[in-house]
Amino acid sequence: MSAPPRVLTVAGSDSGGGAGVQADLKTMLALGVHGMSVITAVTAQNSLGVQGAWELPVEAVRAQYRSVVDDIGVQAVKTGMLASAELVEAVAGLIAGTDAPAVIDPVGVSKHGDPLLAESALDSVRTRLLPAATVATPNLDEVAQLTGVRVESRDGMREAADAVLAYGPKWVVIKGGHLSGDAVDLLTDGSEEHWLRAPRHDNRHTHGTGCTLASAIAAQLAKGQAVTEAVVAAKEYVTGAIAAGFALGGGIGPVDHGWRFKG
Repeated sequence: MSAPPRVLTVAGSDSGGGAGVQADLKTMLALGVHGMSVITAVTAQNSLGVQGAWELPVEAVRAQYRSVVDDIGVQAVKTGMLASAELVEAVAGLIAGTDAPAVIDPVGVSKHGDPLLAESALDSVRTRLLPAATVATPNLDEVAQLTGVRVESRDGMREAADAVLAYGPKWVVIKGGHLSGDAVDLLTDGSEEHWLRAPRHDNRHTHGTGCTLASAIAAQLAKGQAVTEAVVAAKEYVTGAIAAGFALGGGIGPVDHGWRFKG
């Protein structure tokens, strides 16, 4: 039996299982790739929010990464919560030295508005991490945090994309899920652009959507798809996962990563 394509997530742990490394690994399993992980931070987190977060030492993150990449190898890397400037710098350097596509989800805040990235790390994200990205996947809050561009309607999404692309990623997906109407995302490399539309499901249980989308893109890239194909397939998977999202605890429940396995 030959091994499936391998994808490495470099992200924080979500104890509630809806986002972070847990969501990444579920997504990778659902999409037929072998998921591996580098834990950057541990959070105490549930459906109501983040009650605490503790980042790991840079040497622990670097050792996990080297351990996996040097022995097992990767066909794609995905990043999520990196917490501090020191971790951003270290991970950016590791990715730059790895011959595999990188999907960068510049996680700034949780679904509940809890900060997951130090203010002092923003410049490192702009100057070190985004230039290493094959695809960057910011939501509108993260676009504003990184570029100062505030998108109020779909018309502003091109400006947002240009502002993020100026930092060096090859492609960017501007996620318009926070706007009203259909869930519309813009995928562009600055010349080619694709508007990806999906119906908005009347479901508030959307914890983990950003992690899930980025991991799904990485999984599709690892399987050999081009960026446009990978993002279209990932959007379809996430849309189904949101539609199947379920209540958990007293707050915002997770998307259902296993929706395709259910009759």
